[in-house]
Amino acid sequence: MNSSLPDELRGVMREAIRLEYWNLFWTATIIVAMGLVLGQSQTMKTAWVEDTLGVVPPIMFLIAAKMELKGRRSKKFPFGFERVNGLGFFVAAVALTAVGLLLLYNAVVALTAAEHASVGSIVLFGKDVWLGWLMIAAQLYSLVPPMLIGRKELPLAEKLNDKLLHTDALMNKANWLTGAAGLAGIIGLGLGWWWADSVAAAIISLDVISDGIKALRSATAELVDGSPRALSSPRLSEDAQELEDRLLEEFPSATIRLRETGRLIRAEVHGVHPPAEHRHPRQYWPKEKSRAWRLAQVSFIPPVGD
Repeated sequence: MNSSLPDELRGVMREAIRLEYWNLFWTATIIVAMGLVLGQSQTMKTAWVEDTLGVVPPIMFLIAAKMELKGRRSKKFPFGFERVNGLGFFVAAVALTAVGLLLLYNAVVALTAAEHASVGSIVLFGKDVWLGWLMIAAQLYSLVPPMLIGRKELPLAEKLNDKLLHTDALMNKANWLTGAAGLAGIIGLGLGWWWADSVAAAIISLDVISDGIKALRSATAELVDGSPRALSSPRLSEDAQELEDRLLEEFPSATIRLRETGRLIRAEVHGVHPPAEHRHPRQYWPKEKSRAWRLAQVSFIPPVGD
């Protein structure tokens, strides 16, 4: 195949694509449910913005996946679209961080101004119903689909070594924090604690900022040809560290440089001549061979003057 995606990942990728379409569908129902009962609550508005923001990673993943599956190498794109997943990861990270900072600013302003939000009542089936009950129901509903989808996304993200999908999975699985903070804010308003709403909104925004900054550090490292990073943090990848050890074991006088292009690793071995026998890059992979697809290239750069 002439696409950027290794052949053995194509079935897993299609499974992930189907899951992300379901993710978008259920997220849309949550956005509608939350939007119908926002009221004046800063907590609900912040949670609603976070849920709306939740569509960014799956949309970016679907765009990147289509380009990886269908895109072809060409004169203009000789490496195909290996980095398109990393670009999508960067866009999602920027969006997460920026919106998190905006939400935190709004919460701090509300606290400083001592805004006293209130939760009123609505007429439902001919009876007055406290809107807070509907808010609580919407918050509880917003927890269930993300937790289930996040649990299914994690193993697919690990098989694909997909940081974008992995970040989305962690956000979904950790959605209980948003729900817990939101519920506390609404109940606090019901008890007359005016500050509870803004404090809960600030907690949610801090969670968004934390996710965004971690993703931004990892995405930036890839785009500037940094060493491969772990799926869930900016730490160096275990795969990369073991690959470097493996290459140094065979070429002890060499300098090893590794970089990540999307889900693939490219290695440069500086200061030595290539071995006499030709070997496919995957033969240098140090771990289980089922993940050898990660090593796309091993280049040898002889000493200057040789």
